[in-house]
Amino acid sequence: MVIVIKTGTPEAAIRQLLAQLAAQNVKGGCVAGPNGILLPLVGDTWRLDPNMLQGLPYVQEVRRLTPAYHLASRAAHPANTVVAVGDAKIGEKFCMIAGPCAVESAPQMAAVAQSVKESGAQLLRGGAFKPRTSPYTFQGLEKAGLDLLVQAGRDAGLPVVTEITDISQLDLLADVDVLQVGARNMQNYTLLKALGQLRRPVLLKRGLSATVEEFLLAAEYLLSGGNEQVILCERGVRSGVSAARAALDVSAIPVLKRATHLPVLVDPSHAAGRSELVLPLALAAAAAGADGLMVEVHDRPACALSDGGQSLTCRQFRELSAAVTALLPYAWRPDTF
Repeated sequence: MVIVIKTGTPEAAIRQLLAQLAAQNVKGGCVAGPNGILLPLVGDTWRLDPNMLQGLPYVQEVRRLTPAYHLASRAAHPANTVVAVGDAKIGEKFCMIAGPCAVESAPQMAAVAQSVKESGAQLLRGGAFKPRTSPYTFQGLEKAGLDLLVQAGRDAGLPVVTEITDISQLDLLADVDVLQVGARNMQNYTLLKALGQLRRPVLLKRGLSATVEEFLLAAEYLLSGGNEQVILCERGVRSGVSAARAALDVSAIPVLKRATHLPVLVDPSHAAGRSELVLPLALAAAAAGADGLMVEVHDRPACALSDGGQSLTCRQFRELSAAVTALLPYAWRPDTF
């Protein structure tokens, strides 16, 4: 980080600022320039708030040279993080997560779990606690749904993924392999701090309007608590111009792969909002270098209690899995260029 101090600033004020920074484990020098005085800083600069520094009366400009998401950055951790869940090594080998938006019944979960496993899925997803836009829509089966999800996963030999919406649910989710933080909770910092204390995989979805930097700073909350098993998931952002439910930010995939060592998955179902768009978005995500996909699959989408319109049938998921597998040898990787 570099701070540009206005010409004519008293030397005592500069010394006081450097002393305050030293107390935060940041060291600085002083270089006189033609348009001001430069203070190049080294140390824990990611802890500093540029806006606070910019507000000082004698500061002309603050330039951050390293990202604020120190622990999530690839510069600090060049090797890819690999999160092992069951047979899946997320971040090393392409991973497929599939299952219904919401757990509805034992027969539904048994049918979907067995089918998606046969089609190549390595993890089973299913929602038990459903944060919905309307209070009148299906909110999930909660504890009963968790039991059905875990049992279906065990019967099919698949680890399970489900969303946590409140820290009070942690005990209920003891048998869940991967805890998902949904888009609406990406900036629920109380929840992120609590999950950072765990030593269990957490799948973090990008917020509906979050920038890439905000996304990575949310991941930083998990990492700063000591939880290194963090998986990112791009699920589309609101643009106001997309004909789909959301605009899948395909460009964010290579940006994230260069910026961070964390695995990057993509949820094409929520971006699409319509089942016929899921396959092309999934192929785009795989081609752009995603480490895996999270796809909604239902045995009878027309009867689904939640998001049936964007859910694939079991047959459609089998076709998607085959198409993506055929594409993977030609997918972009950070070391391609």
